[in-house]
Amino acid sequence: MPAYADATSCEAGGTLRLTLTEDSPVTVHDATDDRLVHTGHATAPAWDLTIPQDWPSSLYRAEVAGDEVWFVVRARTPAAPILVSVPFPTWLAYHRAGVPGESLYYFEEAGRADRVSFDRPGIGPPPERWEEGLLRWLRQTGYAADFCSGLDLHQGGPELLRDYRLLVVNGHDEYWSKEMRDAVEAFVDAGGNLACFAANTAYWQARFEDGGRTMVCYRDAVRDPLAAVDPARATVEWSAAPVHRPENAMTGVSYRHGAGAWGDFMDVMKETEYTARFAAHWVFAGTGLRDGDGFALGAVGYETDAALFAEDGGVPAVTGGDGTPPSFVVLATADLRHWRRYGQGGHATMGVFRRGAGTVFTAATVNWGASLGDPVTDRITRNVLDRLSAPPGPPPWDVIGPAPELVALAACEHAFWAIDASGVLLVRRASGQNVPWWPVTAGGEPPLCLAAPREAVSGRPVGLYGVTERGRLLHRPPVREPAAWAPIGAAPPGTRALAVADGRFFAVTADDRLWCAPIAEPDGWVTVGDGGGVTTLTAVSGLLVGAGPGGRIRMRRPVPGTSGTSPGAEAWENLGYAAGRTVLAGYEGRLVGAGPDGRLAWRETGREINGESSPPGVSRIG
Repeated sequence: MPAYADATSCEAGGTLRLTLTEDSPVTVHDATDDRLVHTGHATAPAWDLTIPQDWPSSLYRAEVAGDEVWFVVRARTPAAPILVSVPFPTWLAYHRAGVPGESLYYFEEAGRADRVSFDRPGIGPPPERWEEGLLRWLRQTGYAADFCSGLDLHQGGPELLRDYRLLVVNGHDEYWSKEMRDAVEAFVDAGGNLACFAANTAYWQARFEDGGRTMVCYRDAVRDPLAAVDPARATVEWSAAPVHRPENAMTGVSYRHGAGAWGDFMDVMKETEYTARFAAHWVFAGTGLRDGDGFALGAVGYETDAALFAEDGGVPAVTGGDGTPPSFVVLATADLRHWRRYGQGGHATMGVFRRGAGTVFTAATVNWGASLGDPVTDRITRNVLDRLSAPPGPPPWDVIGPAPELVALAACEHAFWAIDASGVLLVRRASGQNVPWWPVTAGGEPPLCLAAPREAVSGRPVGLYGVTERGRLLHRPPVREPAAWAPIGAAPPGTRALAVADGRFFAVTADDRLWCAPIAEPDGWVTVGDGGGVTTLTAVSGLLVGAGPGGRIRMRRPVPGTSGTSPGAEAWENLGYAAGRTVLAGYEGRLVGAGPDGRLAWRETGREINGESSPPGVSRIG
């Protein structure tokens, strides 16, 4: 007695039509907590289930005519900050796997279908129910979350996503249409956030026809008739020709370098765990983990996603060779190359990155929800949901690695350069990854402050500029090879901070005066106003930015003036608090800083509300 619904989702207050061959009793349960919400009697051949307006947005399971009919109830008026997508397209792709002409599976079997329909019974989660763990956990923990079907992202994604802060992709969400992906990427670029507690995400491109009731996936461009006329919509792997759009650009990772264990070997995933590689990151706050600790036993499998990375001093850093954005930060890894005997050998790479104005997190495993009884995975999940679903606020300081006691900091040629308390010149890669610092041989008297121009000006080369305790202005090329500091002039007496902006040096002296000299004439210093109380100075996005003992970040334009109290003089403005940062550098629209806590951190330079995001002494570092 088969039965199926005419849609994968329905708005609260709407009507869902069920097709069935004979009359049958019907019960409906909320699938996130098994709560019985409806009993009745369905009449053949078509029966309408009216969804009460007070049913919460969730995944539901109707039992009718001997079948389970799964559907989502969407919120009529979005009120939650989180939207959870249910992967109905992937459920459909695997339905009746191995039955000739009935399923997209198995891939290499000649009898597999190219087109499959939702208009048939039995389309629901697989026996392993990869999505169930997180869905039940969300309900148990009281998170405010609305639900949608993956088909909703296809049919109205931009409008649907508009009122949410965070989209959650959960479990096994393998099949995505171009409309789905375009909508989600636009959402993140505009400031929305994406959390993938999932893997094998967006591996295949699919198309939907017949009003969304038929899914098409040829899995090769030769037989797909659309490939020749609209190659961007060819139903192949997203990374493959002729689409050439690796899913890494959206998720940061890909199953291409991930791992899989299937069939009789699936239980091997219960033996595997992640290794923490960046325990100081905000994702791990409150977990108690240290780098090298194992966690999330049993969560890593049945399929995982990964990014190509190389070790840098014992720390993984992405290479970008697979399409992973350079901003991707590796948080945890699992070496699963031995899984090649079970299905596919590879890695699992948990990470986070910025895309446009939004943030993307990936757990990089299908089975994350199965480990949510563990306090560490519970805490990680809460950290991600809490941060990425929060209303927009002032830019936080994010830890990007360790920092020894530093007296000066600068950014030059995609590296961070620093002078430590012993006068040693240090360098590390400019990225959000927790890569190590390396000492660099430098002859001569070490400077007390550092600065670096964006480009060569008036014959002065790009490089590191500094001022020594005796007031000598120095230059050194930004190379790791041995090189001496070369004197090029004198700085104002008592210089304690230095920056380069708009083709000029700017210095703040101990008497809180701001001085300026053309970079081509480093002895032509004139005073241009007060020093704003700052003890460290940098240039970022064409502005002078500094911080002082009170912990306040100050900003002003690099324009001449005569006095901080003269009419028309350029004034310093507040940008918030420095969170204990005592040295600052500017890099690609961010402030980078270090302080006594031994951590290097950065934040975007956006203005905080009223210039104050937290009172003095509160660090807001995550």
